[in-house]
Amino acid sequence: MFASFFESIKYVGHLVPIAFLRIFIGYYYLHLALEKFKGDFLSRPRFSAGIAEMLPSLNIPSWYKHFLESQVVPHWQATAFVIVGLEFALAFSYILGYVTRPMALLGLLYSLNLLMLSEPAFAAFHKTFIAIHFVMAWVGAGRCLGLDYYFFKRRRGVWW
Repeated sequence: MFASFFESIKYVGHLVPIAFLRIFIGYYYLHLALEKFKGDFLSRPRFSAGIAEMLPSLNIPSWYKHFLESQVVPHWQATAFVIVGLEFALAFSYILGYVTRPMALLGLLYSLNLLMLSEPAFAAFHKTFIAIHFVMAWVGAGRCLGLDYYFFKRRRGVWW
């Protein structure tokens, strides 16, 4: 397995820049998740209070607004745990390069939700992350300098 890690550079070496981007984005998500985990994100309803405050002014579809009002705001603690768990999962998946494609699709959905809930000043930032997650899913960024290459050699499939 260790030899497959370095063998990946030989066969998919053209993905090295994307692998470095993948590792950097994984570190970014790890930093975000640790800040939220150590802070009061899981113990105080600041996230749901911010959503409830911004909800009337957001330009989002009515079904999504109803979903936020009926599910996310009342169940803020479960939503906070899901967000922190997703950020940890994205971080470890991107850093290790394991199951990168499905996690990139989840990251794409997460960034899309953040785009809908963000202010217009942060729209370009979230659109960039949507593009990065899309590229990670399309290319299979875990195959270079990651564990996905080992599993790709063993079992060919869409997820590797």
